[in-house]
Amino acid sequence: MNIFIPLLAGLLLGYLLKRAGKKPNLEIPTSVALLAMIFFLGVKTGEVHVDGLWLFGVSTIFAVFTVAGSLLLAEVAK
Repeated sequence: MNIFIPLLAGLLLGYLLKRAGKKPNLEIPTSVALLAMIFFLGVKTGEVHVDGLWLFGVSTIFAVFTVAGSLLLAEVAK
């Protein structure tokens, strides 16, 4: 629910600025916000412990079954 408060505040501020005929330059704040979000996403991702070998094995099995299923459906649809 906390995300809706800044969203609504931004909508209201944008509407009021549009009505006043002013168009603020939001290039720099937008870039800063995006870089901060990417940075914190990386920090959060770095905190997660992942067993790489297990993940590789499961991904490989999933890929093999996906290809096999596609080939089987292609043969059935002939």
